[in-house]
Amino acid sequence: SMPFLLCLKKKKSPVPLGRSIFQKHTPPIQQNYQALLESCLKSKRLFTDDAFPADISSIGTGALLKKLPQNLQWKRPHALHKSPVFYAANRKQLDLCQGLVENCWFLAALEALTFHQDILAAVVPQNQSFERKYAGIFHFQFWHFGEWIDVVVDDRLPVNEAGELLFVSSVYKNVFWGALLEKAYAKLYGSYEDLQIGQVSEALVDFTGGVNTRIKLAEAPPDLWDILTRATYSRSLMGCQTHLGTTKVLKNGLVAGHAYTVTGIRKVTCQYGPENLVRLRNPWGKIEWKGDWSDSSYKWELLSPKEKILLRKRKEDGEFWMSLRDFKIHFVDLVICKLTPDLMSQEDGKKWMYSLKSGRWVKGSTAGGSLGFCNGNFWMNPQYWLNVLPVEDSKRSPSTCNVVISLMQKHSTKHRNRAPHLFIGFLLYKAILLPFFPEQYQESNRKLPPGFFTRHQPVNRQQVFLDEREVTHDFHLEPCVYVIVPSTLEPQQESEFILRVFSRKHILREMGGNTSFTLSKEIVDRYEGKIWEDFFTKHFEQNPEINAVQLQRILNNISWRNFQSFRLNFSLDSCQGILALLDLNATGTLSIQEFRVLWKRLLFYLEVFQKRDTKRSGKLDLVELHAAVQETGISLSNEVCNLMAIRYGDPDLQISFESFVCFMLRVEIMGEAFRNLTQDGKGIYLRESEWMMMTLYS
Repeated sequence: SMPFLLCLKKKKSPVPLGRSIFQKHTPPIQQNYQALLESCLKSKRLFTDDAFPADISSIGTGALLKKLPQNLQWKRPHALHKSPVFYAANRKQLDLCQGLVENCWFLAALEALTFHQDILAAVVPQNQSFERKYAGIFHFQFWHFGEWIDVVVDDRLPVNEAGELLFVSSVYKNVFWGALLEKAYAKLYGSYEDLQIGQVSEALVDFTGGVNTRIKLAEAPPDLWDILTRATYSRSLMGCQTHLGTTKVLKNGLVAGHAYTVTGIRKVTCQYGPENLVRLRNPWGKIEWKGDWSDSSYKWELLSPKEKILLRKRKEDGEFWMSLRDFKIHFVDLVICKLTPDLMSQEDGKKWMYSLKSGRWVKGSTAGGSLGFCNGNFWMNPQYWLNVLPVEDSKRSPSTCNVVISLMQKHSTKHRNRAPHLFIGFLLYKAILLPFFPEQYQESNRKLPPGFFTRHQPVNRQQVFLDEREVTHDFHLEPCVYVIVPSTLEPQQESEFILRVFSRKHILREMGGNTSFTLSKEIVDRYEGKIWEDFFTKHFEQNPEINAVQLQRILNNISWRNFQSFRLNFSLDSCQGILALLDLNATGTLSIQEFRVLWKRLLFYLEVFQKRDTKRSGKLDLVELHAAVQETGISLSNEVCNLMAIRYGDPDLQISFESFVCFMLRVEIMGEAFRNLTQDGKGIYLRESEWMMMTLYS
């Protein structure tokens, strides 16, 4: 009898058995961007990429061809606009539009990157332009099955007769980085056609090398809001998908079977009590939700005027708010891509260990299939010895450790969508059950025998085999020795795979004859937010809301790790100003949510301030202030900067960090208010009460 119940996700007809000759994953062609650029500049010619030619083969062979216009042409941006720009750094949002390729999943993941400018800058190297050192060549970086690879493209883009881009384009017609990034991604996966079908979870991993957690919203955990909060204020990217349907655009404004980006969350104070809201964006840049908390919803009238002005957008830009309750009803699942795997755990500390192993299932050798087929060959699958070690520095009880295990299959053809995914999964066994384990097996490096698997139950009894690229599970495991057995659902199916393990401390190696190299490294979260989270929580448990005096005490007593040269000295006046700006519901106090927003901005301003304070004086002069404002991605005229220096600076027009914070918060919040209130992008209309509210609280 079967030792446990095998759950199977049936989405497509069974996948055919493996071919007799093993097909290795074809790695993409590596081209040296710098060498090619220098060669083109030297010979004064524009780069043409023979590896991804400007012809129909790069577009594909399937349904996409039927959508193409008759007179398709390939043109470089200089032929499409008199002053093309690669990347507009001062844009808060991507402002990209989907083209003929149905790759909303790719754009939804890309939108999530805008909240992590450092990761976006790694995927899209910023020092590229259509002027300086221009040779018609551009490059982008993607995480591809365990390694970061550089993908080079030329800048010939498919357009119609009118010179309009057929695929991804920007709202600002002179900006081309989105179209070129899409071209590089299409090259990585074979063609534009290969981007037609995909999942936001796949693109998030390709952009970050992170690990995914998928939450089925119909069975969402009771602490979903807490998970969303931790994800929003940590290094995570979020996407989600609507239910499939026969109608493309539903009456409620949502698009069926469509990927969206989660761009923010907010707990608002209504007249009847608090309400949890989620902000989403349609990658089309239009067509929005029409229900409660949509742009025209009556619900906004239940908020304070200031909260309404700063949160509600009356623009058809694809971004909208909805209640958490509606979010759980109308969306199938939420994908959170974690850059450090501590999101679902409350463990202290910020150091994680990451191990990666490459393996393969080979017919007649290591393609044993799953236990569900009762074939007696399950033991033939690759086996991995995992020793989960206790962490000495953990303040929590060491009884269990948070461990994330991810199995990813590699596609065997150059084209991503030509061969369907196999159904894959893995079983995890506690090996300490064996009286002779681990010494005998560890020393001889032998695989566990068939009898072990018939006698013992796996830790994850309800393992689901999915026909997806990656299967990931979070475990809470006792420190001891385990064995991971990755397999396909059916025996004799062939593929290469990578196995990744994340935990605070562990050892991972393959069992059997092949003692292949294990890539292990430490992940350290660059941001300090996690360190202070316990401090904030503890403080706000005593005072759910803090006033200006308490805010002053917190800010001036925090030991800023990067600001050793002098102590911060926020005045009570500064703290009252900060509180007035961030206190959206006009209570005269800050909640932990509002404080988190402030903290995230403070860390960012601190980084910018230090970078521009070249003399290390602890103050910025006018020139440095201009540079610092530009660095934040905000465009201000000289007059406004000068005026702000007079308002916030000392008699010599020098700006301290405290003044810089007050200045930047005001600029950002008033800018946000203008963008939300304007109908035409040029001006706004305010009722007298709204004008008085904005004046008094800013």
